[in-house]
Amino acid sequence: MSTLPKIAWIGLGIMGSPMAENLIKAGYAVTGYTLEADKLERLAQAGGTAAGSIAEAVRDADIVITMVPASPQVEAIAYGPDGILDNAKSGALLIDMSSITPQTSIDLAKAAGDKGIRVLDAPVSGGEAGAVEAVLSIMVGGQQADFDAARPVLEALGKTIVLCGPHGSGQTVKAANQLIVAVNIQACAEAVVFLEKSGVDLAAALDVLGGGLAGSTVLARKTDNFKNRDFKPGFRIDLHHKDMGIVTDAARTVGAALPVGSLVASLVAALRAQGDGGLDHSALLRGVERLSGHTTES
Repeated sequence: MSTLPKIAWIGLGIMGSPMAENLIKAGYAVTGYTLEADKLERLAQAGGTAAGSIAEAVRDADIVITMVPASPQVEAIAYGPDGILDNAKSGALLIDMSSITPQTSIDLAKAAGDKGIRVLDAPVSGGEAGAVEAVLSIMVGGQQADFDAARPVLEALGKTIVLCGPHGSGQTVKAANQLIVAVNIQACAEAVVFLEKSGVDLAAALDVLGGGLAGSTVLARKTDNFKNRDFKPGFRIDLHHKDMGIVTDAARTVGAALPVGSLVASLVAALRAQGDGGLDHSALLRGVERLSGHTTES
């Protein structure tokens, strides 16, 4: 019998499925629940156990991990008679890896604590590729002892794992991460259109830019998306729109100015309004093309 903690995984989307599978590969017993039957089948084929409800998934779990789109979904799966808090055992550790508002994480930790359940907020950065390769950056909020208990599990999912402070701190750092990523993608998109309209070899230009001070993880990860106009979602515009709302609202609360971030948030919102919400966030390139009269759309 394995001495590793039993894990319940709630939410098996683009990120959640490969992350849960990496835990299975690391030897953990993973019971999962999600709304999509095909995702449950995928988990079972990978060696996990498919549950028929949240209650069934979490009942015997030592650690419950959630990865859902936004605060309303976290609240839906956590609260109520069919939710995590009413069905997980006392002493269980709930690790929410969703990207939500810091206040939602703070409120969840308090409500869970009243039921004897420990909580960490642990959002991630790295996109689908980082999830598949288990090299995610994981920013954590919560208590040191709970972080120490969770670390072996998190090490099966990511490469950079940092406790950032008390409950909600992980979400605050994730909001800052999403601000940087959005601004970086927008700058890269503008550079791509500028280069193409100038008649420069785009592949050569991106290669040399990537080796200099303009190089970044964003540029490295998204170069092929830009060159091939491949906007298959690794991280959807819809989700980045949600995250930009989180960071702009949080910044307003603490009195931090986001002059560039606010503009990019508007550009993300505009792209979503134009029907591109389901595309990868590298599709910010489409918005720049439209503004420049340089569209490659069919």
